[in-house]
Amino acid sequence: MRRRIPLLGLALAIIALLLPIPTGVAAAATPLAASTIAWSPCQDNPGFDCGTVSVPIDWNRRNGPRIDLALARHKATDPAARVGSLLINPGGPGGSGVDFVMARPNWLSDELHRRFDIVGFDPRGVARSHPIVCSGEALNRTPYLVPANAAQFEALRVGITDLRADCRARTGPLYDQVNTLNVVRDLDAIRAALGEEKLTFYGLSYGTLLGQQYAEMYPGRVRALALDSNVDHSLDMKEFFDTEAVTAQDSFNEFANWCARSQSCALHEQGVRAVWTRLLAKADRGELRNPEFPDIPVTALSLISEAHLRFYGPQWEFLAQLLVDLDNGAALPPGVLAPYQNGEVAAFPFPILCQDFDLRARGYSEYASHLRRSARLAPDMRYGPLAATLAPVCLAQPTPIPNPQRPTRVRDSFPLLLGTALHDPATPYEWTAGLARQLGPYARVLTYEGWGHGVYGWSDCTTGTFDAYLISRTLPPRGKRCEAVSPASGLTSRLPQPPPAHIPTPILPGWPSLF
Repeated sequence: MRRRIPLLGLALAIIALLLPIPTGVAAAATPLAASTIAWSPCQDNPGFDCGTVSVPIDWNRRNGPRIDLALARHKATDPAARVGSLLINPGGPGGSGVDFVMARPNWLSDELHRRFDIVGFDPRGVARSHPIVCSGEALNRTPYLVPANAAQFEALRVGITDLRADCRARTGPLYDQVNTLNVVRDLDAIRAALGEEKLTFYGLSYGTLLGQQYAEMYPGRVRALALDSNVDHSLDMKEFFDTEAVTAQDSFNEFANWCARSQSCALHEQGVRAVWTRLLAKADRGELRNPEFPDIPVTALSLISEAHLRFYGPQWEFLAQLLVDLDNGAALPPGVLAPYQNGEVAAFPFPILCQDFDLRARGYSEYASHLRRSARLAPDMRYGPLAATLAPVCLAQPTPIPNPQRPTRVRDSFPLLLGTALHDPATPYEWTAGLARQLGPYARVLTYEGWGHGVYGWSDCTTGTFDAYLISRTLPPRGKRCEAVSPASGLTSRLPQPPPAHIPTPILPGWPSLF
């Protein structure tokens, strides 16, 4: 999600004050007795410590079956200056915090590493923490995720229903317990097991929902919650589709404008829109191919999602050359727009989002109305690919949704730091602005005036603001803004890079990459 080398296979994303916390949220805030984590060197990376924390599958049945949550720790490099533990969630949903902290130790600044034990964890249902799994066959036979008519929509609904049944049977009781409110309880169990009186936390993208709902449930246990590229949990389905379409189109516009003024753009002479329109038309006719796989068409959804993920960095030069190569039938970089074949069983984290957001269309007519509106808002991108694909994935989620959309209400907490980029392709600037209105005095916004998904690490300004907040709880002045840094070729190599697991590995062409 930003300044990264995405793993995307293609078309595989997320708020006054004196009102009561919703029923069931405040009641869950029961202290947990602290426990001891048995740390030992990680097998895959002995420079880090690994451990587990045991939590109940169902927090309403604390004496029932349990699972172990996987953790990885990089100890503070200056023990005398140590502040405590900094917990990390890289988003997704489906991002592995263990992989995140181990694969890119330079993601966070040297000063954060000096002052904190950096602790990543795999949330329930993810990676090493009892992952949600499905049969590869069920995944591979799922129909195209953007249906063109009622018959295709019904076929997709049936396919998703069958897929849900398969995943639920293979995953077991945890499948119905992966919503973010349960992960909040897990996070507090980890805090207690670490021996921390209060939580210091950095959440990125979908990980910001975890931080927001922690502040709701446990406001007295918040030390500092730094939330980067925020999800707005108050959005209904229409708002979700509309804002995703607008922000995807904005990122396309920024790409096209850069190309028009930059000689380094491979489409500088031809123009982005002429080639883009031609490629989409080829995809619609089934004529667009990756030369390495000539028998498998590249769909419009795959093309749109590939471009969208290249906006995360952003990787404008790479994307421009990729479009030229596609137009000319030239060889593509390895792994780009390549078909993905599942094995017998594959991880599939998307039910997490379906338990946090009600994105179910009642029928094709409703779903088509969202797509038509998106097409008007995003004439080049057609839709926000995250919204267009996530809604069908959630078709089979039964009522009631465990953690449905609602405004975020926080009381008696230390203020949360909310970072956002003006031109974020996945979590729109509007989402952070909306969340800040919901939080009122419990929010402080940092605006990065540039591009891409995630603002930490972009400049001394963004990194320094986050570090000061996390280390000394220094809040930036209201209206704090950081100037844009050019995303020109070569810049990304000088900036911290999140690990590959930051974006879930694509399941097969058509599944969303999420946030």
